[in-house]
Amino acid sequence: MTPATGDHPPPPAMPAAQRWIIHLPTTLTSLDEVTALAVALRDSLGHLSVLDFGETTLSEEDAQFLRTRVFCDAALRGAGRCRRSDAHDGLCAAVPSTEVGVPADRGPPDFTQTVSIRE
Repeated sequence: MTPATGDHPPPPAMPAAQRWIIHLPTTLTSLDEVTALAVALRDSLGHLSVLDFGETTLSEEDAQFLRTRVFCDAALRGAGRCRRSDAHDGLCAAVPSTEVGVPADRGPPDFTQTVSIRE
């Protein structure tokens, strides 16, 4: 207790738990295709609160220290986070945009196609 007021001191702050990162290599060879995959993963798994898609970054296999941010993730007043691409034009929005990865008229790439391996 503090002598002047008799109040109890606040409890010590709990240290934040260390977060883990999943590095998920792909066989894709273009930034557009791997960005579209990141969008597809966010759209299909975004309901899982243990995944933070707003922090998604991409890198080339041999240059993992150079990362490309995928989503804006700016805080929106009372509406969560911006789900548009990192370098979007216009206002932030909680609604995902089609500008990330591939044009809307083309849709996501067909990941069932055979992918050629670089030699």
